[in-house]
Amino acid sequence: MRKIFLFLFAVTSAFVYAQNTLPTPGNILKTYEKGTRSVTGAPGVNYWQNSADYTIHVNFFPGTRLLTGSEEIVYTNNSPDVLRLINFKLFPDFYKKGSPRGRMISPTDVSEGMVIDQMSIDGKPVDVSKLFANGTNLPVRIPGLEKGKKIRFDISYHYTLNKGSHNRTGEIEPGADFIAYFFPRIAVYDDIAGWDMNQYTGTQEFYNDFCHFNTFITVPQNFVVWATGELENCNEVLAPEFCKRLQQAEGNDGVTTIIDSFDLKKGGITATDKPENTWHFEADDVTDFAFAVSDHYIWKSTSLVVDPGTGRRTRVDAVFNPKHKDYFRVVNDARKTIEAMSYVFPAWPYPYSHETVVDGLDQMEYPMMVNDNPLEDVAESIELTDHEIFHTMFPFYMGINETERAWMDEGWATIGEWLISPMIDSSIVDLYGVSAVSASAGDEYDLPIVTPSTELNRGYFTNSYPKPAMGYLYIKDLLGDALFNKALHRYFENWHGKHPMPNDFFYSMNEGADRNLNWFWEKWFFETGYPDLAISLVLKKGKGYSVKVNSIGNKPVPVDLTVYYSDGTIEKIHRNIGVWEKGNTALTIEIKAGKKVDRIHLGGAHVPDADPRNNDWSAPGK
Repeated sequence: MRKIFLFLFAVTSAFVYAQNTLPTPGNILKTYEKGTRSVTGAPGVNYWQNSADYTIHVNFFPGTRLLTGSEEIVYTNNSPDVLRLINFKLFPDFYKKGSPRGRMISPTDVSEGMVIDQMSIDGKPVDVSKLFANGTNLPVRIPGLEKGKKIRFDISYHYTLNKGSHNRTGEIEPGADFIAYFFPRIAVYDDIAGWDMNQYTGTQEFYNDFCHFNTFITVPQNFVVWATGELENCNEVLAPEFCKRLQQAEGNDGVTTIIDSFDLKKGGITATDKPENTWHFEADDVTDFAFAVSDHYIWKSTSLVVDPGTGRRTRVDAVFNPKHKDYFRVVNDARKTIEAMSYVFPAWPYPYSHETVVDGLDQMEYPMMVNDNPLEDVAESIELTDHEIFHTMFPFYMGINETERAWMDEGWATIGEWLISPMIDSSIVDLYGVSAVSASAGDEYDLPIVTPSTELNRGYFTNSYPKPAMGYLYIKDLLGDALFNKALHRYFENWHGKHPMPNDFFYSMNEGADRNLNWFWEKWFFETGYPDLAISLVLKKGKGYSVKVNSIGNKPVPVDLTVYYSDGTIEKIHRNIGVWEKGNTALTIEIKAGKKVDRIHLGGAHVPDADPRNNDWSAPGK
């Protein structure tokens, strides 16, 4: 039997490896052997992931920034492994004295971190004095948890929210706070690495399971709370008039002012018969939970149909300090972003019931929430708004491991920004990050995009944002909008609510487009090198011209020629990356204009070039 098993294993492995034409690390190859992932791009027949139900009660005191909390976590082990350890993430320990950090914080924001006051496991008390947090990880030993079994944790804790040194959370200003990562949460245990033991050091972002959150937030009487999920007790925390306005906004295309400056002066916005209010929110199938509080923000709201098939609507909010005049337009820009996402790119119904953009202290996304600093420049405000809202799809709808694969979410938010910003304001040409790619192309820090984000330093920005966005844009150009969206929708169908890794994306796109795109994936995402095109020769041919373009670098990029004629007219000629698919390094373009050319420029808005000095040709005497 052992010999037969080894023979069958060898045959199966050979088939997997033969199908797996992209470079694949050994730990990913093992997932094909285990059947948790497949070379079709779809989850394997043995795919699994774990989940948890969180019931959280927190009291937040804005004056002192003290947050006290208790939570019940019921965690389900769907893996085939017997778990004898549960790893918790304590993200506020980023501010704890002695924790490793990738960015500076003010000495005044160094704290004791998140303090675990009590813990029990399935009702049995744990001696918390024996727990030891390693940076932002808190491993807790448990009796063996078998496949399909559940375990319950009851935890009470406290910490003080940072006043400054803003890193995605903290006090915005007196009377306004954005609060994220505020509860002990169980880390991801997946089919690739087991427990996620990466430290949160402030640069790389997050990797979380899809969970259910039932959250109760108690704040002083005059504070309003906005959060991930549905507000379940509006009539208990807001005066009837404001609940009525909120309900109106949820059904109307126009903008409803739920709270304005007059209301703030008059008072009586929240329930007035008790010194504190407890706001109850519930969210299902989300990877995280965040909330914001303020006693002086105004609230603009609108909604739109995001799924014409069902008539489902999404509410869009902007909550802000009225002194920030740019924020008065944010609710409309946010609405236009969600409309574009639902109907144009990626042409997928917006998945959540609301999106709330908060006048905040950062430029950061959370499920159903955005924390954006105010910007006076209109274009910058639009670009920031649509970038952060686009993150709804990546990493939240798709469950990306953005700690290690930032390019799988930031790259999408970047292309979303490039494409949607001009839809909102046609004067915008969004070139976010393009010049940085040209400037660093081919240097020693210009590593392949698939390099894990945890291993990057200087190359983190270009590898996470513009370089992958260019790759997605070039494939969109190659396939055309309809086929590209079809392929992207296959990826959504395969991996929504799950944890895709790089090859899951590449192979899903191949399958969805019914086209092997590995030649481009490998060159753009896996290989080292740089993009560099050059005009090498221009010949007069009868009444036209013949232009030879050489690809000096090894990265395939689109070819864009701008032809300037002597009569003052201009012609633009475009060739997509398909011209390089066969491995050729030269391309000839015929210009049949029948008139004199003064000069020719090679280069496009989103096309980097390591050496642009050879990108122009001028006619003799010009």
